[in-house]
Amino acid sequence: MAISRLLWLFVVCQIFRPSLATDLHPTDIFILAGQSNMAGRGGTDNGKWNGIIPPQCRPNPSILRLSAQLKWEVARDPLHADIDVGKTCGVGPGMAFANGVKANESRIGVVGLVPCAVGGTKISEWTRGTRLYNKLVSRANGSARYGGRIRAILWYQGESDTVWRKDAEAYKGNMERLIGSLRSDLNIPYVPVIQVALASGEGRFIELVRRAQLAIKLPNVKCIDAKGLPLKTDHLHLTTASEVHLGLKLAHAFITSFGYMLSN
Repeated sequence: MAISRLLWLFVVCQIFRPSLATDLHPTDIFILAGQSNMAGRGGTDNGKWNGIIPPQCRPNPSILRLSAQLKWEVARDPLHADIDVGKTCGVGPGMAFANGVKANESRIGVVGLVPCAVGGTKISEWTRGTRLYNKLVSRANGSARYGGRIRAILWYQGESDTVWRKDAEAYKGNMERLIGSLRSDLNIPYVPVIQVALASGEGRFIELVRRAQLAIKLPNVKCIDAKGLPLKTDHLHLTTASEVHLGLKLAHAFITSFGYMLSN
């Protein structure tokens, strides 16, 4: 009984421990966008997060996150707690990604993560002029106001577009337009975009969306595949271990495909 009580107190402290404000500002900024598997559902069940932080996701004083109030603070999971509101956020790929690039790319300085993902959203909700799109652009622009550079947009979304065939068939064009709009409105014409091909979906047109994602051949767009990563019992969300694995895959993709751009 005593051990169970101590474990419960540890979990509560992890969930409600205040974020650590910092006077640092990032040099290398990454936008995290999409829906629930980017926001992070690792370690969540029945509306609660277990508070367990994998070693690959441990906080680092030189990895920051932009809060909902546009303040930089030391990053720690759940990264999207004040962004994907109304839902229970847990471990996502962001912290494993940030630790991965820090450990394997010496030119990376202070990392800034900009959480923007919102669970249950279709790509049509991210088109130019929508609330989610405008918020992403506003947060991205705000993140660079101290001189840091946006190095890449990490995008994991599409599960909600697998329900209706018309949405799945329109996905490629919608994603290509979104990339063009973001590059234009952020005034970074060739900002790298690393998208994730789906591991799951809410409907039966998963393969249609996956084919659309894998078929995008725009310059500086990389697609990594989440298919085969273990899912939770809901058959929709990645497990904690899968989120970590995905984050490390994203880090490897950035370093190998776009690391050369850090010299610019």
